[in-house]
Amino acid sequence: MCGIAGLIPRVHQSREAVLTMAKSLEHRGPDDHGITTFPAGGPVDGLPDDAFITAPVFIHQRLSILDLSPAGRQPMASPDGRHHIVFNGEIYNFIELRAELEGLGHTFHSDSDTEVLLAAYVQWGEKALGRLVGMFAFVILDREERSLFFARDPFGIKPLFYAHGPEGLAFASEIATLLDLSWVPRSADIERVHHYLTTAAGGPTDGTETLFSHVRQVPPAHWMRLDLDDPRPTPPVCYWQVDPRNRTDVPYDEAVRTVREMFLKNVRLHLRSDVPVGAALSGGIDSSAIVMAMRHLGGPEQRIHTFSYIADDPKLSEESWIDLVTKEAGATPHKVRPDVLTFLEDLPRLIRKQGEPFGSTSIYAQYCVFRAANEAGIKVTLDGQGADEVLAGYRYYYPARLASLVSSGRIFAAARLYRRMARMPGVDPKALAVETMERFIPRKMARTLVRLGLAGRHLRPDWIDTEWFKKRGARPELDRKTARRALARDLARTATKTSLPILLRYADRNSMAFSVESRVPFLTPGFVSYLLSLPESYHIGPDGTTKRVFRDAMRGLVPDAVLDRKDKIGFATTEKEWIQALEIYLGDLLDSDAAKRVPFLRRDIMKRQWDEIKSGKRPYTWAVWRWINLVQWTIEFDVSYTDETRPVVVPVEAPQTVPVPDELPAPFATVSGIFDDIGRMPPSHPL
Repeated sequence: MCGIAGLIPRVHQSREAVLTMAKSLEHRGPDDHGITTFPAGGPVDGLPDDAFITAPVFIHQRLSILDLSPAGRQPMASPDGRHHIVFNGEIYNFIELRAELEGLGHTFHSDSDTEVLLAAYVQWGEKALGRLVGMFAFVILDREERSLFFARDPFGIKPLFYAHGPEGLAFASEIATLLDLSWVPRSADIERVHHYLTTAAGGPTDGTETLFSHVRQVPPAHWMRLDLDDPRPTPPVCYWQVDPRNRTDVPYDEAVRTVREMFLKNVRLHLRSDVPVGAALSGGIDSSAIVMAMRHLGGPEQRIHTFSYIADDPKLSEESWIDLVTKEAGATPHKVRPDVLTFLEDLPRLIRKQGEPFGSTSIYAQYCVFRAANEAGIKVTLDGQGADEVLAGYRYYYPARLASLVSSGRIFAAARLYRRMARMPGVDPKALAVETMERFIPRKMARTLVRLGLAGRHLRPDWIDTEWFKKRGARPELDRKTARRALARDLARTATKTSLPILLRYADRNSMAFSVESRVPFLTPGFVSYLLSLPESYHIGPDGTTKRVFRDAMRGLVPDAVLDRKDKIGFATTEKEWIQALEIYLGDLLDSDAAKRVPFLRRDIMKRQWDEIKSGKRPYTWAVWRWINLVQWTIEFDVSYTDETRPVVVPVEAPQTVPVPDELPAPFATVSGIFDDIGRMPPSHPL
């Protein structure tokens, strides 16, 4: 786990700029560092202060996890000097890959996964990506082909950003590193900002965009190859994806056994480390399963540290579940109890470390958990991230399951399941029926309803200037979802395009802010592909139980009391109370110069709505946090909203080539009627 960066200059870059890039990533890897220029191969540290960089340069900040010796130092070269790599992440199956590569004639001089990754690329090229089990973002320079190869893991666990302009190309693990370069504009991507302000999830993150118009990212599960002499970005190539049409029709008991075996294998792989490994424990099923698996695999002698957030509201606190699991596992618990004052104190740094605005204050709870791990001397934690998205752990998957049943003609099965779902904690029966029916609205009709303002009103909040966004090409779009095999499609979508990529972004920035490597055992291509191919009833059972197959797979390993939980909390903070306590801060923020220079915010309406929320005339919504986060983000990064168009890469006439020498070588009405009737049934009505 590390921080990586690099420059491919087309004009001279100062030595100071390179060192500043390295310094900005030091928190991601404080144990060691390396900066190498090509072709000279010399360290930048040794150059005179007034020196200029005229050739490609790779930067690496190391968090030592595997092979703590200098042999694992990066940038790393292949034995023949042709290939050079900077790599952020872990390849968990590196031992097995190493044995295979040794059988093909490769020799190794370290015990690091970096050397194995580089050899795998030398042997198989981009096809090596399909053999990797891990999280990764890396760049490889090929001297002979005079090319650069960029790649990112299937789920986007590890980030890889880049910026391009007449001055050249730069890449880095964090956006702030690129913004430190004088030639990278700080203008906002207007469409992405619009998504952030109008969608509950905070907007899509599966593409190449970021909230900065001139900073892009390699998408998850993609690679791209660039010409070293003219390093303009090329269309990224997808090397892995989930196909929701794939079906694995196996008996339920067999699926339970397979899920258990695959999960334990994943945890075993993710425990490979030369430093102690802890766990982030929320008290929910997923993190509890990881902790109990660590105990099962490590035996009674292994010391396990857990790190947990405790909410100050008893209705949101999972402390009793956390205590149950730590006692059962014999683990050493560490608990954090952040309050509104520490939140306000940490907010600027939190926003800066995240790089882009985020969805809610729950991200701060996670931030505090990783800080606690750092303070306890733990450099690696296992986390349950991704389980909800591949096991249907959220209540918002209920409409999809009902729609699947209806679209396949199983109306009465859908009606029975609806009644059971409606009795689950936190479920609004009317909303459940409406959201299910929406699945059957034809796509063209849905778009018309949005255009006429009859649907998707949340996409046009009155506190933003909608016309301002329209003039700049940012328009609301209703999130359309299918009805046929809807749950499988929703799981694939949230796991690879919407919810999960956002959560992984938060986790990477929060963990690396404190030099902690966060590993996610649920997220390997094989495990996810298998889970998403199972029948939908294996995920949401006939009684509305979520994560059905995983709950049963964990019987005998995780306490039954945890597996039988029906509630869903997670890292929930008392956000409403926190923000109400920040009344003066919020008022000052909305009157700040930064807020005034955000041209699409209607501050008079925001102030009026805030007064109504404080007086109880209006319910609290997530929009308030978006106001705070956007303005504070504007302040922290000096964001500009005047660059109204996305950057266009224009070829430079007679481009300056990088000085690399030759040797650097169902009808809708029927469905609607059924669910309307169900909604009018008394709770005691038998179905």
